[in-house]
Parts: sequence; structure tokens; C-alpha cells
Amino acid sequence: MTVELVVQELRKRGSSKAREGMSRFGIRTSKAFGVSIPQIRDLAKKIGTNHELAQLLWITGIHEARILASMVDDPTKVSEDQMEKWALEFDSWDVVDGCCGNLFDKTRFAIRKAYEWSRRKEEFVKRAGFVLMAELAVHDKKASNQTFLDFLPATVREASDERNFVKKAVNWAVRQIGKRNSVLNSAAIKTCAEINSGSGSAKWIAADALRELTSSSVRKKLAKIKI
Repeated sequence: MTVELVVQELRKRGSSKAREGMSRFGIRTSKAFGVSIPQIRDLAKKIGTNHELAQLLWITGIHEARILASMVDDPTKVSEDQMEKWALEFDSWDVVDGCCGNLFDKTRFAIRKAYEWSRRKEEFVKRAGFVLMAELAVHDKKASNQTFLDFLPATVREASDERNFVKKAVNWAVRQIGKRNSVLNSAAIKTCAEINSGSGSAKWIAADALRELTSSSVRKKLAKIKI
């Protein structure tokens, strides 16, 4: 399938009503057709893995085409240069999350980029750093506890960033790390105490994460996980 045919298919599946709904969730829609994620996933399944097509889809700058690119790209062929290029062009939180959860967390550069991007100034690049931490906590079953213990100081360091898309990603990282197992849960709870001494955004991050990490549902789930 050519990039032209894919874009044509995305356009056909779009709707103005969906675009309006996207806007209400803070998604930038100036270059969007209004295609739902389930429909994009359906198209990705039909395409299969295609690294070359993913590059062409990204170049279009079309919102849904970029999310689709993250679904069909081959993580074994993704270079660090590609990750940097795409990150610098992030312009919406859902594209960030899609790229990190569908693709970047499966590359061999994921852990290093999480560290590096967590220190960046650009809002969406910094968000990507913490989203990577969260996605790795969920998807990388082979990663050691130490990997995630090493991530936690970054959440303390950046918790005072008041930008909405950053603070929510920091919160997400703390919660997902803390739900991985009981050891990391204890570490994340201690981290919340450190974060809580910071700014308004830091206090929100800590309180919201602590509420989930100490909940009975999370406790029950952790009790079943073998370390």
C-alpha cells in the first residue's frame, strides 16, 4: 500500500465530529482528519510492519498518519536519529504517547532516551521521557527493578514543572513504576513523599499517585506478583 492510498483511506475514515471531540481533549487538530484510534489500529493491522512506509507517513505531517506510522514501524530498524527527529516534531500529547507506547519503548535506545528526554526543555520531548518510563514499566517484562529505581529521581527533579503535559507524564511514570511490583511500590511511595515538598504541580503529582499506589485494589494486585 502506498502512502497516497493510506492517506486517502485515513481521510475517508475521518469525521468532523471526531475532530471536535479531539479538540476537547487538548489534541491539536489543524492537520487531523478525525479518525479514531481503533480505526487507525485496524488500518495498521491491514498494512503490517513496514519501516519505509512509516517514514513516509510521518513526513506527511498528518496527525493520524503519524500515529499510524508509530504502529507500523519496525522497532529493530528505528535509529536514534529517527527518534530524535520525530521527538523534535511532536506537537500533540497523543502523538507523543502513541510513539512511545507503540514503538519507542521497544527500541534498544528506550532506557537511555527516557533519561535524556526527561531533562529536555521542550514540553513534548520532556513528556516523552516520562511516558517512556511509564510504558517501559508496563511493557518491558525483562527489565530489572534497578532500571526503574534509577528513573524515580528524575520524577522528583522534574515534578515542579507546571506545564500540564509534563506534570501528567511525571505522575504517570510514578504510578506505573509503583504498580510493577511490591518493591517498586514501596520505592514509589517514598518518592511521593519527596515530591510532595515541592511546588503546586509537585503536590498534585504526589497526592494523585499516592492515592492509587496505596489503594486496596493495587495492594491486592501486587500481592499476586512474584518478585
